[in-house]
Amino acid sequence: MARITNDGYKVKKKNRVERGGSQIPLIINAFNDKKEIAELTINPLVNADSEEWAPENYIQNAPHFDNEFVFGLEEFIRKQASFYVANGYRIIKKQNDHDVVASLSAKLFCTDTDIKIDKDSLGEMLVSDYFAKFYKVPYDKLAVLGGPCHAEEVALERLSYLSIACQNTDSAKCFANIFRSHFVRTSVTNDVVGVEYASVLKNVYAIVSGICHGLKYGDNFQAILMSNSIIEMNRFINAVKPISRNICDSVYLGDLLVTAYSRFSRNRIFGTMIGKGYSVKTAQVEMEMIAEGYFGTKCIKEINETYKVDMPILDTVYSILYERKSPAATIRKLTESFK
Repeated sequence: MARITNDGYKVKKKNRVERGGSQIPLIINAFNDKKEIAELTINPLVNADSEEWAPENYIQNAPHFDNEFVFGLEEFIRKQASFYVANGYRIIKKQNDHDVVASLSAKLFCTDTDIKIDKDSLGEMLVSDYFAKFYKVPYDKLAVLGGPCHAEEVALERLSYLSIACQNTDSAKCFANIFRSHFVRTSVTNDVVGVEYASVLKNVYAIVSGICHGLKYGDNFQAILMSNSIIEMNRFINAVKPISRNICDSVYLGDLLVTAYSRFSRNRIFGTMIGKGYSVKTAQVEMEMIAEGYFGTKCIKEINETYKVDMPILDTVYSILYERKSPAATIRKLTESFK
């Protein structure tokens, strides 16, 4: 942690104005070099009984400039899970409405909000389409990261593989070079749509894997479940974007397997809780993490109303999560359709 007494601003007439001597660059270098600086950076023992490191003790509170606020909000939105992104553009358009500012956190973290998104303007839009339309980012500058690459293992510098999807191959290679390291291997593809849909669907299938785990189904059945899941994923992606792709590539199959099997997988944990008898709401509250597959299930279900692909696994997860069907009975019925 760092004790910051000068972040490059000072309070003047209740506004933050720039000043010299910011400690931020020094702190960043200390963190990157993993060094401690006396009175500045340290590995402190923080507990509920100690308020020594409370930031208000060192930085005087004052309203931020509007441009600081907007920049911070836009950066924050870009880092959120995809189902929160859609509200961001509408919030920023209302940045001058001070009545909105007080409730921003609620808007960002609630999908049922009074800042509604016009379905006709958004349609069934992928995140890449959203940034192209509302932020005017050219498609050849938009890249999608996929593959079996849990952040926890990347942080531990364990060997991981990333696939970068971009319509422009040169841009994809540029992004790949940025992310490549001694413990991250990279590859490129132009299948942006396929990678984005695979990234949504693998979370759905991880939830059903967790549900089956909670219901005490064994490894033998999990293998059958994943085999059928990748077949179902392939059917759907080919219906939406019929191009030549190998569904067994790591960005599709590999990502599915690690998300469905890993102990780090939030979606598998969420599904396991459902299989053990937790309600959806209770599981969401107790996890204190986001299981993207919950929202992805409804999203793909609605999109499939157009394509009408046979997706019994997706339908099973939807009926459990949104129609409150019995997990045990619904999974039992699903098993009868497998071979």
